[in-house]
Amino acid sequence: MGTMIIKVLVTAVVVVAVSELAKRSTLAGALLASLPLTSVLALTWLYRDTGSAMQAAILARSIFWLVLPSLAFFLVFPAVVRSGYGFWAAMGSATLATLISYSVMLGLDRAFNLRWFG
Repeated sequence: MGTMIIKVLVTAVVVVAVSELAKRSTLAGALLASLPLTSVLALTWLYRDTGSAMQAAILARSIFWLVLPSLAFFLVFPAVVRSGYGFWAAMGSATLATLISYSVMLGLDRAFNLRWFG
């Protein structure tokens, strides 16, 4: 249980650091957020818990392939805001676009048996 608390605290510190840094400098906040900190933490926790470098490698490969469709979020969100819609409409639209992009990526993986995931 102590390990779980440490995981949650470290992860929370990273998220709070990004939001606090972005208040001072959006560039600095974006730079910190763009680093694969979540992935590094997840890979570290997975390896620590399982001792399997192979399982961590499979996770890393899967993350790579899912980063591509997740980029839709960062295209749609600012486009919707610039179109005059509010934050929540942009957040919803960007999330929906990302989910659609994930579905397309997973569909391609299954249709062509690409084995990008696992």
